[in-house]
Amino acid sequence: MISLGCAKNLVDAEIMLGSVLERGMEITSSAEDADVLVINTCAFIDSAKEESIDAILEAHQQRLHKRANQRLIVSGCMSQRFSEELRQQLPEVDAFIGLDQVRELGTVVERVLQKHRTSNAENSGVLNFVTPRPTYIPDYDTPRFRLTPPHSAYLKIAEGCNHPCSFCVIPQMRGRHRSRTPESVLTEIRALVAEGVREINFISQDTTYYGMDLWTERAGPRQPVDSARGLTLASLLREVEKIDGEFWIRLLYTHPAHWSDELIATIAECRHVARYIDIPLQHIDESMLRRMRRETSRAHIETLIAKLRSGIAGIALRTTFIIGFPGETETEFETLLDFIERTRFERLGIFKYSREEGSRAAKMPGQIPAKVKNERYRRAMTLQQKIAHEIAAAKIGTELKLLVDQPLVARTEADAPEVDTRVLLSQPGPVGEFIIREIQGARGYDLLA
Repeated sequence: MISLGCAKNLVDAEIMLGSVLERGMEITSSAEDADVLVINTCAFIDSAKEESIDAILEAHQQRLHKRANQRLIVSGCMSQRFSEELRQQLPEVDAFIGLDQVRELGTVVERVLQKHRTSNAENSGVLNFVTPRPTYIPDYDTPRFRLTPPHSAYLKIAEGCNHPCSFCVIPQMRGRHRSRTPESVLTEIRALVAEGVREINFISQDTTYYGMDLWTERAGPRQPVDSARGLTLASLLREVEKIDGEFWIRLLYTHPAHWSDELIATIAECRHVARYIDIPLQHIDESMLRRMRRETSRAHIETLIAKLRSGIAGIALRTTFIIGFPGETETEFETLLDFIERTRFERLGIFKYSREEGSRAAKMPGQIPAKVKNERYRRAMTLQQKIAHEIAAAKIGTELKLLVDQPLVARTEADAPEVDTRVLLSQPGPVGEFIIREIQGARGYDLLA
């Protein structure tokens, strides 16, 4: 399997591989040895779609030269959204599956190998298992073949999204928000901790919305609960706190609209929750937030950041912003730069706006030229690089708790796997365990200990 895109896609890949193992098949890391190759695609932005298409075509070319009878299955967000179009454009593919079929890959592989054809795909000979409007969500006992290091895992607490952001088509691909039950999440956490996992990364499209769909009338209750309104991320974290063991819970993908004073207070009280918040803000200019349909305001964002920093000692904030959104003026961009300079986020990423087919923003006037986007991207990242280097230098001389990823590479609480910085060790540490080390220097974004 070749899995592209975000951590949410990675969990889908793990579930697909789990279903393959469940059917008695073997997984290989060598494409040449495989009877079936799966490309788990991303369709978040144009560059992701291009990467996915390239991976499919490259896999096809490789099998022509090395294993002509190999079968090719395409899964993931791009398959979910464009399977009908891709079925016509990519006859090289043997089957397309969507997000509702991740649990069934083992069965799909059997059908592909047996060359069964569905009635709606007889003309092209391509199987298409994709169903519209996904509803699937994993459970604690869903078979998974974890692709992360043994000491770190992603835990999908919810799937789908209800937000109307004008730049985004994720709700069209992944469906409406649907939360797992607290019992399901807690059971999985206990199992992971028992396996020796030291870092559990909570992921979903909107982590702070967790539980709300379990009691809102719009979504309809999915389990009988007496005090149903207590099903929130805060209540879940309070239950996590009761679990024995030494581990971090890391909160990724928290939408600013759903934060509460209760959640901030809960995080401050919970030793298991890492002092790290990933909170994609996308912009700060008031008119930009309205055009992006972010369901929040500048005043709300600034108040929330102040509450997070005053309410949770040692918190590190990570965010992302979009530059070059349709109609973004130089003044609005300068407003964003000023906000970045004053707020001094510990971790920050910049996306150049991508015009997504089917989104509201794709039809907006005032599309920004690539040259302007590139120039604004450079200015924003140059500013953040300066801030990040200053924040790193301020850590020199302090002692920090680190999680060791490799003998000479570790991470702090402020560093999510893959996306943030590292700590380079002068002496080897025990992989998969926590250590305390003194920070002795900084090299670019990374710390030296």
